[in-house]
Amino acid sequence: MPAPAAVDARGWGWRHASRKAWAVQDATFRIEPGERVLLLGASGSGKSTLLHGLAGVLGGAEEGEAVGELIVGGVPASAARGRAGLVLQDPDAQVILARVGDDAAFGCENLGVPRAQIWPRVREALDAVGLDVPLDRPTKELSGGQKQRLALAGALAMHPGLLLLDEPTANLDPEGVVEVRDAVARLLERRATTLVVVEHRIDVWLPLVDRVIVLGGAGSGAASAVVADGSPAEVLGREGRRLAAQGVWVPGFPPPTPPAPARAPGQVLLQARSLAVERVRGRAVASGIDLDVRAGEALAITGPNGAGKSTLGLTLAGLLAAASGDLTATEPLAVGAGRTPIRWASRQLLTRLGMVFQEPEHQLLGRTVRDELEVGPRALGLDDGEMRRRVDDLLERLRLDRLALANPYTLSGGEKRRLTVAAALATRPRVLILDEPTFGQDARTWAELVAMLAALRDGQDDADGTAIVAITHDLDVAAALHARRFEMAGVPV
Repeated sequence: MPAPAAVDARGWGWRHASRKAWAVQDATFRIEPGERVLLLGASGSGKSTLLHGLAGVLGGAEEGEAVGELIVGGVPASAARGRAGLVLQDPDAQVILARVGDDAAFGCENLGVPRAQIWPRVREALDAVGLDVPLDRPTKELSGGQKQRLALAGALAMHPGLLLLDEPTANLDPEGVVEVRDAVARLLERRATTLVVVEHRIDVWLPLVDRVIVLGGAGSGAASAVVADGSPAEVLGREGRRLAAQGVWVPGFPPPTPPAPARAPGQVLLQARSLAVERVRGRAVASGIDLDVRAGEALAITGPNGAGKSTLGLTLAGLLAAASGDLTATEPLAVGAGRTPIRWASRQLLTRLGMVFQEPEHQLLGRTVRDELEVGPRALGLDDGEMRRRVDDLLERLRLDRLALANPYTLSGGEKRRLTVAAALATRPRVLILDEPTFGQDARTWAELVAMLAALRDGQDDADGTAIVAITHDLDVAAALHARRFEMAGVPV
C-alpha cells in the first residue's frame, strides 16, 4: 500500500517560457503526509501551476524557468511522477484512449501494476465516481462532466500517495458534485492519502479538509506566494473579508449581482420545435425540444451530465445539424442568411450566433491573447481602428489587458474562459451561447462576467438586447441573470 507523501515547497517559483511575469513566486510551505489541503486564490494566482509542479508535469527548461525546490515524498517532484495523481481543470485534456475502461487503466499500466490488480481497481474507481457506463463505451461519446469523472477514476485507480484535484467538480451537475466529493472521502477513509484540492466554490470540500492555503499570485503585492495558511476556521474566519475582497470565494461573502432586466424580452430570434440533437449520427442524446430564444432575455439550459446540454448549444449555434425536428432563425437574425443556421457560412455566423465552448482550448487560434481577440474582427473586415477599439475595451473589461501579449495556452483556466468569452463578444453577435460561462472564475471575475452578460442582455437605449443562452450547472449565475430555466433530462442511453 503506497504511503502518503509529504510536500515541501522551498521558495519555489515558475515562469512560462513565453511570459515575463512569474506564474508562482516564492512559494514556501510544508504539507505533512496525510494532510488534506484546500488551495485557494484569485483567478490567475498560480494554483494550477503549483499542482502541475507537484505532479512533475511542467516540463523542462524549454517549457519555462523554475526556481527554488518542490519536493514530493522526499525527492524532487519532477522525479516523483507516479506518486501523485492529477485531475486537471479540463478533463478532455486527460482523455488518452478510445474506451472508458482502457483510459481508466492507463495510469495503472504506466506504473507497472500487475494486470490482475488493474481491472478490480478500475471497476472500483468507476463505481466510486458514479460513472455507470460500459467499459467499452467510446470516450468520445462522453459528456464533459462524464469525462471529468473518468479522469478522477483514473487517478483514484493509481492509489496515489498524493492526490491533486484541480477544480474536479467544475463541470458536474449538483448530484455529480456530491458523488465526486464522496468518492474522494471514501478514498481518504481507506488510505491516508495526502490531498491538495483547488476549487473556487469551496463549501462542498470544507468537511473534508483540515487546512487552507491561499496564494496571492503575481502582482498581488505579497512578499510570498502564500498569503494565508491555517485551519479552515482560522483562515476563512479571521481573513474572510480581506480574501473575499481579493476575489477568493468565501462562505458568507457573496459577490454582488446585477438588477433584474427593466424590459420584457424582445422578439424570438431562434425557434426549436420537436428538435432532437446528436453528435454521432443516428444516436440522439435529447429529443422533443420546444424552445424559443428571445432578444433581451437570458435563458439557462440546465440538467444532469449527459443530458445533451452542450450538444443542444452547438446545434443552436449552427455548428451541428439537428437529428430531427426544426431549428429556425427568425427575422432579423435570418435576414441575408436564410432561416437554417447550419447552412450559414462562417462569416454569417460571426455577427449572428456566438459560441463559447465548454473547453476553452477547443477554440483558441491566436499566438497571443490580442491575436485571439482579433480573429473575428479580421474575418469581418473591420478597419484597424475599430478592431483596436473593440479589442482594447474587451481586454480591460475582462481583466486580460496585462496578458495581451501572452500565449493563450499559458493562461489559467479562468483566464482562458474569459478570453473565449471576449473573443465571442468581439464580433457582437445577436445571440451569445456560453457553455459553462463561469467555469474557473473567482468571486470578483464571476461578478464582473455576470454584470457584463446582464448589460448585453439589456441592450442600450431602445435597441434590443442580446439573447444570452447559458448552459450551466451554476444555478447562482442563472439566478443572477434572472434567466428563464430550460431543464433537460436527455433520452435513455
